[in-house]
This record gives sequence, C-alpha cells and structure tokens, in this order.
Amino acid sequence: MSGKFLHTMIRVGDLDRSVKFYTELLGMKELRRRDVPDGKYTLAFLGYGTGNAEGQGEIELTYNYGVEKYEHGNAFGHLAVGVPDVAAACEAVRKGGGKVTREAGPVKFGTTIIAFVEDPDGYKIELIQR
Repeated sequence: MSGKFLHTMIRVGDLDRSVKFYTELLGMKELRRRDVPDGKYTLAFLGYGTGNAEGQGEIELTYNYGVEKYEHGNAFGHLAVGVPDVAAACEAVRKGGGKVTREAGPVKFGTTIIAFVEDPDGYKIELIQR
C-alpha cells in the first residue's frame, strides 16, 4: 500500500490563541479553516507549505465549541519541527510568551541539536536543527 501523510489533529481550548502560537512563534501559515456550526466545531489547518499538494504534513487544530481544556493522557509524545537554528527558535518562542521546557543542546548520546517547547495547550513540540 502506498500513501501520503496528511495531518496530525490536536484539540485546542482557544483556536485563535493556538493559531497565533503556531504562526507567529513557529512560523507556520494558516492554510485553511472550516467552521461547522451544526457540529459545534472549527478546524484550522497549519503548515509550512502551501497545502498538502506539496506532500508536507499539516497540523489540524480542532476547537470544539465550549471546551477550554483537554486531558492529554500519556500515549501522545510530541510534534517535531525542523528549524535552521534551534537556539534562535527557542528565543523567539520565549520572547513571544511561549514556554521552553528543554533548552537547545545536543540530544543525549548524540550530536543533533534539539529543544522542547510547549504550545498554549501544553502540547510538546521538539525543535530539531536541520
């Protein structure tokens, strides 16, 4: 079977706050948005390309009307984003009011430079220097 990775969906408590984090602090673009009043939810798709036609994965932020917080559970790990300079990305997140949970530095037992930040809903994002 052949396929193509399309997106990862995460539920958020404040769609505008989350879109602002991913666009302003991580440099993604909002690619499209769909409000579904009958279903009482809104979807926003974000990514670094111009859409899935390029074969790049996207993040689907799902806001369910009236739900401000979710329990994350312990099965989900993190999202990973490649950036040219992990330390600079951490500083941009910090300056924008975001939370850096692991400063830039080499991965344990390796040389790849990584860091971890959290989005406004507490989802972990690994920044990997590319």
